Amino acid sequence: MRKVVLTTIGTLGDLHPFIAIGLALRKRGFTPVLAVPEDQVAKCRRAGLEAVAILPGFDAVQKRMGLSHEEAVRRVIANQRVMLEQVLLPGLSDCTRALDAVAADAEAIVASIFVFAAPMIAEKRNLPLISVILQPMAMLSAYDPPRTPDFWMMRDQPVGRVGRVWNRTAYTVLRRVLHGLYGRRFDRVRAEHGLPPKGARRALEPDARSILQLGCYSPQLAPLPPDAPPSTKIVGFPVFDSDSGSEETLDPALADFLAAGPPPLVFTLGSFAVNSAGGFYDTAAEVSRRLGMRAVLLVGGDAAPTIEGDVLRCGYAPHSLLFQSAAAIIQHGGVGTTGQALRAGKPQLVVPHMGDQNDHGHRIARLGAGLRLRADRFSAARATRRIGCLLRDPKYSAVAAEIARCMADENGADAAADAIAQALDRTA
Repeated sequence: MRKVVLTTIGTLGDLHPFIAIGLALRKRGFTPVLAVPEDQVAKCRRAGLEAVAILPGFDAVQKRMGLSHEEAVRRVIANQRVMLEQVLLPGLSDCTRALDAVAADAEAIVASIFVFAAPMIAEKRNLPLISVILQPMAMLSAYDPPRTPDFWMMRDQPVGRVGRVWNRTAYTVLRRVLHGLYGRRFDRVRAEHGLPPKGARRALEPDARSILQLGCYSPQLAPLPPDAPPSTKIVGFPVFDSDSGSEETLDPALADFLAAGPPPLVFTLGSFAVNSAGGFYDTAAEVSRRLGMRAVLLVGGDAAPTIEGDVLRCGYAPHSLLFQSAAAIIQHGGVGTTGQALRAGKPQLVVPHMGDQNDHGHRIARLGAGLRLRADRFSAARATRRIGCLLRDPKYSAVAAEIARCMADENGADAAADAIAQALDRTA
């Protein structure tokens, strides 16, 4: 038995790539075990994978914060420190103990860089660690720095020599700030496992002990930067597209709606921001009316589809099945949704709500595959103008279609599984 622990935390955009990689590893003779938040265990098991909880789900986080679900989501979206201090760090000690137990008889750990326990347990048990990077900005490249409000000081592309020096200096300062804020907390947990102090300077980066770093996104979205470590591979998007965890089809009402007329606009806020959507979907319906377009609104939850005029609302639909029928995709910029929109070859309007979503919006605009519009500026008038531009100017559709053509042969899950197997064989 070649047991490999795969561990991640976050939204479905963080979970689905790990399910895809786990399924691919199983085909190669490994026994994958997913170590995930409590509210994601059932989905992993429905997908046919063994899974254990190593930290509480978001409902427990929300209750600890003393807020409604919607308000807790709003707080996390508004301030990235809330994500660290209320979601990732409070359960670090318990999470590390739980992961230690799961990894007792494992051959390796494959971990999201946001599972802070993973490098500690890999070090404690002397296990090979493979770091998974789902967002291009997490490379922290001086050549290709993040474009988000938290990284406002970075010099953007094209980055010359002076700009690269500036960006490296900015990263150094940010690491010192991170260490000053959280270093002692990390070291207390390390001490619980007999590990020496290390601090938190590089807590949000792949660990230096990683034998392999997997960029789990398409090189079409972001190529390998020149300053990436030699052990880094960009493998493509590992795709798993199911709400229930098992194979899905389009709801018959949605399928009939798509067949009954021209391609609609598709609006979605993914699996997290949708819980604090505000007036987004009402604005979306108004935009579609102004443009004389049909629309599909993915509003979250499990409600049955409802149709009002030319607008269908439903909780969820498999993106790989729906997006190919869209005229354009208006989405929040989560990496999973962005990847599915790129694979579908459709122009996008990215409406980022937090963190890496801003960076993905800039990348889509830079590629020429779409436009971006800040969430706080998403009004009917502005969105109508932007989407109208996407629909009128054929260059956006042409670029999106060409990117999809280039991505057609990518299989991120298989490429990741092959890279993991090869790396582990080399260390055997």
